[in-house]
Amino acid sequence: MALGGLLLGGVLGWASVRYRVEDDPLVEKIDAILPQTQCGQCGFPGCKPYAEAISKGEADINRCPPGGEDGVKRLAELLGVDPKPLGEGLEHKPKSVAVIDENLCIGCTLCIQACPVDAIVGAAKQMHVIIADQCTGCELCLPPCPVECIHMEVVREDITSWKWRYPVIPLHPVKKS
Repeated sequence: MALGGLLLGGVLGWASVRYRVEDDPLVEKIDAILPQTQCGQCGFPGCKPYAEAISKGEADINRCPPGGEDGVKRLAELLGVDPKPLGEGLEHKPKSVAVIDENLCIGCTLCIQACPVDAIVGAAKQMHVIIADQCTGCELCLPPCPVECIHMEVVREDITSWKWRYPVIPLHPVKKS
């Protein structure tokens, strides 16, 4: 039995190396620029499918409201095209997170099912809670809530929530030995 397991493991290991599918590096770079909200406001089910469509020329770079004008500019720089205003009918919204009013929550679990990043925890007929660090502000939890106990709060940028938008470049070049 153990010999069969080792043999099968070896065959699977060989097959994973032999038939490996390489990811498109351009898709990875585009996906890294996108805000990873997985909100679907661009018309695609998530940031990765949108990045794939951009790289194939099937989608425009100005369809991501959470990324805003800054995201469009960064995508334009990467792809060597002119930046465009945000797509028609789309507007940039500031970074926000969902908050549940515990006095109104009935524990229906509809918001949990709608959340693309599993930032909502709770059980049926129990109050639910948002994990603020995981919430992307996509607002997909708002429509299914039957009692409208969820609202969005803008995240104020301060010293605790501020992040670098571009890769950190060292001030002094690293010397190679």
